[in-house]
Amino acid sequence: MRGGGAAVRSRAVRAGLATRLLAVLSCVLTVEAQLTGVLDDCLCDIESIDDFNTFKIFPKIQKLQERDYFRYYKVNLKRPCPFWADDGHCSIKDCHVEPCPESKIPVGIKAGSSNKYSKAANNSKELEDCEQANKLGAINSTLSNQSKEAFIDWARYDDSQDHFCELDDERSPDAQYVDLLLNPERYTGYKGPSAWRVWNSIYEENCFKPRSVYRPLNPLAPSRGGDDGESFYTWLEGLCLEKRVFYKLISGLHASINLHLCANYLLEETWGKPRWGPNVKEFTRRFDPIETKGEGPRRLKNLYFLYLIELRALSKVAPYFERSVVDLYTGNGHEDAESKALLLDIFRDTKSFHMHFDEKSMFAGDKKGAKSLKEEFRLHFKNISRIMDCVGCDKCRLWGKLQTQGLGTALKILFSEKEIQSLPENSPSKGFQLTRQEIVALVNAFGRLSTSIRELQNFKVLLQQTR
Repeated sequence: MRGGGAAVRSRAVRAGLATRLLAVLSCVLTVEAQLTGVLDDCLCDIESIDDFNTFKIFPKIQKLQERDYFRYYKVNLKRPCPFWADDGHCSIKDCHVEPCPESKIPVGIKAGSSNKYSKAANNSKELEDCEQANKLGAINSTLSNQSKEAFIDWARYDDSQDHFCELDDERSPDAQYVDLLLNPERYTGYKGPSAWRVWNSIYEENCFKPRSVYRPLNPLAPSRGGDDGESFYTWLEGLCLEKRVFYKLISGLHASINLHLCANYLLEETWGKPRWGPNVKEFTRRFDPIETKGEGPRRLKNLYFLYLIELRALSKVAPYFERSVVDLYTGNGHEDAESKALLLDIFRDTKSFHMHFDEKSMFAGDKKGAKSLKEEFRLHFKNISRIMDCVGCDKCRLWGKLQTQGLGTALKILFSEKEIQSLPENSPSKGFQLTRQEIVALVNAFGRLSTSIRELQNFKVLLQQTR
């Protein structure tokens, strides 16, 4: 009898292992089967994006993010939530953001953010001009010294009407520099009602959705039998292109952030030494087609769509940076030249991609209706940028603000084509300009998307290895 019992247990163990292996195999095959082909609302296929990102973009954008100009980001993490009572900051140690001491910030970056010239003023005329710049407004620290005088006049121009984001006031005493390399985006343990309320507010109040339509996997949605979100997607397909695009951008951003958390997860901590790495179980929970009732692959497709939008913005903004007037100034001439050369190299790659999203298909109706829709689009996104101040985890807030601002900057670029095409070669433009804060956010946000797509390939390999 005992031998028979052992045999039964052995068969049960083998059956259990077989079941788990089949589940993993099913996840791999289903994810790969659903993440292929042409994306909706554009003429680009996922395989082309994977190859382009892996062999051209990812290695270079990683190097660029390590340069001084792009690694230091000034942000105010103390702004109060404008929409509901503050839940209080997360007490989990991994939520903490370590600000960068002023002594570590390159002198050129500090000078630019405090409305001074890129190099120290050495005579009375320069000092006088510097005072004038302080009165008139911020000087863009990306510009070379030869155009600073012309730039003082430009500083009168207020382009807030073109902003898709609520920008932090860099002059606020609460704004601090953060070294992004020392505060990487990863799983912090921040979850529960506070985190859920942020995303729920974004989707329910800012994505042009009526209350009667429920998102897939929404725990507040009434039970609808075997719907599995199909009624939501029927509603979504009935929207105009612009509103569908808006939803896909937000969904893609959400998917990208979730991928970062899965890829940089606290696996164990022994004797105070944490080990971070990819968590296949967490990835499966968030993106497996079966566990998410088909929603996971849809969200990952939206990640690719978002990648295309920001890729298009980079290709469009290239003329702004190709001008000799733009320096990416930090005070280190050699490094500044190398940083600009690397950035221009990435721009050349973005221009070589042959399946870009065509933003001209948006806001293309009658002028009055298109203008009204564009403004509604802009204000909805700006509202989302304000919701980022409601995130309770400082590290999540930091990366949420940066990636939202990066996407907002990309949208600003896409809808400023005429202004970019008419930029003067040797002087600042009154019609279009980017602050250093916007530039840093744009590059790092795209870098995060590039990393997400790369990590997705890694997860496919890890899932196959567990078969």
